[in-house]
Amino acid sequence: MPAKKTPPTRGQVKSSSQELALIRTLADILNETGLSEIELEQKGSRVRVTRTVTAVATVAPHAPAHHAPPPVAMPPIARASDAEHAGTVKSPMVGTIYMASAPGNPNFIEVGSEVKQGQTLLIIEAMKTMNQIPSPTSGKVIRIHVENGDPVEYGAALVTIE
Repeated sequence: MPAKKTPPTRGQVKSSSQELALIRTLADILNETGLSEIELEQKGSRVRVTRTVTAVATVAPHAPAHHAPPPVAMPPIARASDAEHAGTVKSPMVGTIYMASAPGNPNFIEVGSEVKQGQTLLIIEAMKTMNQIPSPTSGKVIRIHVENGDPVEYGAALVTIE
């Protein structure tokens, strides 16, 4: 014979409505503050309310100028012309720059160093592979555009040789 269901007692109904009120209050707090999750623990009872936040990007055709961020200072023009120098060696890949063969070892080159064609200028680590970057020509290093550990993009200026 199946067990009979007993109707909820007055205390259980009140408790349930109090829980719903608490959940509604927490949900209102989420909406007011822009939070995506809130958790409350009281008297051995824990309530956690979360919501999914969906970001929607809109483009205003004529956005007011006063909402634009302040302009960012551009590097000096001399740096751009150095990067366009005929003797500038550019990165053949995306990766991380290493100026020496191992930590604690001397750098492959310094400003003022005389290099020969084919000599290693630096190493670019890409996908756990160490790629030696050779000098395309003989000459004197007049500028090093990167530092040890710098991330580098394809085509970025690495070294200028004259």
